[in-house]
Amino acid sequence: MKKKKVEFSSHTGNLAPMRKFVRDFLEAYPVSERERMLMVLGIDEACTNVIRHAYHLRDDQLISLSLEASPRCIRLRLRDYGKQTEAHAMKGRTHELIRPGGLGLHLIRMAFDKVDYILKARGTELVMTKKLEKAA
Repeated sequence: MKKKKVEFSSHTGNLAPMRKFVRDFLEAYPVSERERMLMVLGIDEACTNVIRHAYHLRDDQLISLSLEASPRCIRLRLRDYGKQTEAHAMKGRTHELIRPGGLGLHLIRMAFDKVDYILKARGTELVMTKKLEKAA
């Protein structure tokens, strides 16, 4: 299993380098450009949610992102140490409503096959898994 990890502060200026880190990692795997773009947008949205909701816009808090790949799947683990939100309380709005906000969870669930929220003693780990097609 191939693994890479990056840690960064919760400053929004760190999101562009984080997206590049994820995009570069995904280049080596058999996912379409559309899937790759959705995964990058999904992790960006997840990081934005951490900054907004777990860290209440503080820009000096730790975010850890681990990328793992096996022949069967790609897994992204996003770890924060902020305020927890119970998984059942995280509700996106219906995408038919035209207003800002609330589509992030929809995007994350669209980009990944499995999304798990693991509440830790301090903070949360979001585990997003994308299955890879079997090579012919």
